[in-house]
Amino acid sequence: MRADAARNLDAVLQTGARLLALDPGTSVAAIAEAAGVDRRTVYRRFKTREALMAGVHLAKLDACEKVFAQARLDEAPVAVALHRYAEGIITVSRQWPVDLQQVQGEAAAARLRRLFEQLDAFMLRAVHEGSVRPGLPDRWARSLLVHLTNVAAHEMPELTPAQGADMVAQSLFTGLGPT
Repeated sequence: MRADAARNLDAVLQTGARLLALDPGTSVAAIAEAAGVDRRTVYRRFKTREALMAGVHLAKLDACEKVFAQARLDEAPVAVALHRYAEGIITVSRQWPVDLQQVQGEAAAARLRRLFEQLDAFMLRAVHEGSVRPGLPDRWARSLLVHLTNVAAHEMPELTPAQGADMVAQSLFTGLGPT
């Protein structure tokens, strides 16, 4: 892909993420205008508004998968991995503010399930290593982690991603830490 085409695609996807998060009914024309490209440029890459939305979701999934790999959830010390994960996901969530729960298509849904499975495995490891107390309901710790990172990303914009990650880790370990 040519450099200008890649820039246009990135602008369309990021603008689409921002506008679709605010209003899921945003038109392709409005996204194109806000991205500074002609709507024909958008339609050459995405045949429908749904295809554009799927492209935005895939871009966010790609970014999330990179964060998971960099966090090393299965091997880094629990506190370190948690902080890396939270800081990265806060950054991704701010850049791509769309809700992945709205993802369409079996392949994308399977990717999202794998990410949740990795978080569940990480939380189980945190229990086994004594960072999180045992006996919590299934998926409770993962759900809380996801919620806390969403709060830091979207409801606390004054926090840097690092500060947000500090708050997520402190809240998670204080609230779910060993008794």
